[in-house]
Amino acid sequence: MKEGTQFWQGIETLVAEHPLVIDRKAGSRHPRFPDFVYPIDSGYLEGTSAVDGGGVDVWVGSLGETTVTGVVCTVDLCKHDAELKVLIGCTADEMRRIEAVHNQAGMAGLLVVRSESAGEQG
Repeated sequence: MKEGTQFWQGIETLVAEHPLVIDRKAGSRHPRFPDFVYPIDSGYLEGTSAVDGGGVDVWVGSLGETTVTGVVCTVDLCKHDAELKVLIGCTADEMRRIEAVHNQAGMAGLLVVRSESAGEQG
């Protein structure tokens, strides 16, 4: 089994089994932090839970598919927490923009791109 296969399969299962809710459209501003503009659609997986008590956060790109293309591991020094953001159907450019958003104003993010040669995308 290729390294990371179980991780990506687990995330794919979460995405497949839980409705995707988009609550922040691309170009919209964060309700509490108006300087924060969402570069692409953002939301969560309904029926899941994350460290902040909400659903698992997702970014949804323009590829028009529900394949997980990566994750961003985040540390928020203002909220004193760490989270995983799931990237669904994102292009390489969209993933770089999402990573940049998570590396500003007291936040740090690490992009982990799912390898296309991993063999578990389908």
